[in-house]
Amino acid sequence: MEGKERHCFQPRPATSEDPDTLHERIFHFVVLVWREHRLTTETHLAPGTTSRLALPNQPTVDYPSFKLVIVGDGGTGKTTFVKRHLTGEFEKRYEPTIGVEVHPLDFFTNCGKIRFYCWDTAGQEKFGGLRDGYYIHGQCGIIMFDVTARLTYKNVPTWHRDLCRVCDNIPIVLCGNKADVKTRQVKAKQVTFHRKKGLQYYEISAKSNYNFEKPFLYLTRKLSGDPTVRFVESPALLPPEVYIDLVQQQKYEQELQDAINQPLPEDDDDEAFAA
Repeated sequence: MEGKERHCFQPRPATSEDPDTLHERIFHFVVLVWREHRLTTETHLAPGTTSRLALPNQPTVDYPSFKLVIVGDGGTGKTTFVKRHLTGEFEKRYEPTIGVEVHPLDFFTNCGKIRFYCWDTAGQEKFGGLRDGYYIHGQCGIIMFDVTARLTYKNVPTWHRDLCRVCDNIPIVLCGNKADVKTRQVKAKQVTFHRKKGLQYYEISAKSNYNFEKPFLYLTRKLSGDPTVRFVESPALLPPEVYIDLVQQQKYEQELQDAINQPLPEDDDDEAFAA
């Protein structure tokens, strides 16, 4: 096994022998999870519809793929974030019946390739919410707000409620975008919703590519059930439009760590801004 890539995302030929190592047991468990996802997907599809694991007119693939729904107020940077990934931008599809763009974003791990079909609202949230067709069959989610606009964070609970109403019990990442902007209105200590709901939180900067991969790596680990999975190569991203130096990055990380160490407030998130 040494010197060879693990392929825990891809099924191996069936064998009559029982797994005799911990690694093999884990591998077989992961394969069963992938197969269950695919079987469940195909079973619940109506005749003539396409699998959520593949876009229309695409061949069946032998690597795992997942529908990732990205929600949040308009102007928070969801489209900018997704379009940083060059391959996803090149191969995107438009779904006119729902009004979304679907971007296939590929990542390469020590267990093989994984693809996220990222559903971008294409501005539909500006017209009073999203239709259930956007959420249906979602397998993971990102909720995005703008750290320079308080209202976008105050609306996070609504987006979380709508997402979980249709897609119950899926891994979700909360992302505070535009961390590169110095005049922020939502401080790290004021972001507590994720702690109350058991979500992962990252501060990102779409324009600088800061922390771009972290939400995807977290979701990959949750979906695979393997916390040791890692990305072995960086995706092709657009060059950064702004830069965050190392000192500033360390400051962001320290502020987040300090916030985690603070006790949760008893009041609602909306009232935390008074502090």
